[in-house]
Amino acid sequence: MESLEERLGDMDAMGVDIQVLSPSPTQYYYWADERLAEELSGILNERIARACSLHPQRLKGIGSVALQHPRLAVEQLHHAVEKLGLCGVEVSSLIAGKDLVDSSLEPFWAAAEKLGCVVFLHPLGTTLGERLATHYLSNIVGQPLETTIALTKMIFEGVFERFPRLRILAAHGGGFLASYSGRALHGAAARPDVGRGTGKAVFDCLRRNVWFDTVVYDPRILRHLIETFGANRLVVGTDYPFDMGSYNVHELIDAIPSITKDERAMILGENALDLLGMAVSPRH
Repeated sequence: MESLEERLGDMDAMGVDIQVLSPSPTQYYYWADERLAEELSGILNERIARACSLHPQRLKGIGSVALQHPRLAVEQLHHAVEKLGLCGVEVSSLIAGKDLVDSSLEPFWAAAEKLGCVVFLHPLGTTLGERLATHYLSNIVGQPLETTIALTKMIFEGVFERFPRLRILAAHGGGFLASYSGRALHGAAARPDVGRGTGKAVFDCLRRNVWFDTVVYDPRILRHLIETFGANRLVVGTDYPFDMGSYNVHELIDAIPSITKDERAMILGENALDLLGMAVSPRH
């Protein structure tokens, strides 16, 4: 997390041409008052932008915003994207006790949509507390569940209807969303209090607004994600340099059952280039 030279060497060893840097989730600092939050996010974003400027062909960046202060967050988002050249920002699933569907965050979603930037959804911990305090369950179960809850609320609360050009990148394969979507679809059709849409239309936004990383460790789960949301929704993730990282990128993708040449090309690079607004090179 400190040495660019070591990171670039590890990228070479993994066969990674371009890596997108982002803050560690422990650096959200949603507890900070407005003045301190402005300083902390500023430091993060400036350092990430500087790292990218030193290796512009190898590194791109995603920054931080103080979502506990929505007005400030909008300003920070514009500065990160328009002044520092970052590709977007990273956010958690819960902001100082508020869900991402809280009405106070509407200006942030509007700004993210207008800028066309990436919002990387990566939870920090879980609200289930002591029930997940052992066996590393706070990460193994808790964080994917947080992503699932956050995305499902955004769907049912109509965030993607109001901001149809949002670009969300969901960590850990989107949590458990792909595996339980049938239950959500049934509930949306059966109960008027579940969501604003009915039937399959509720989840159409996931094939339009959301990309999913490949940090699920099992090629069979990646095949299920492809079948559920489409191969054009998957981008490579590594969780580098943490203990839950998945670094055998090419082996994992090649092990997806019945993967086609086109699917492989999309997942290994084309989807990410599209998500980040970069030119797509000819396949090779």
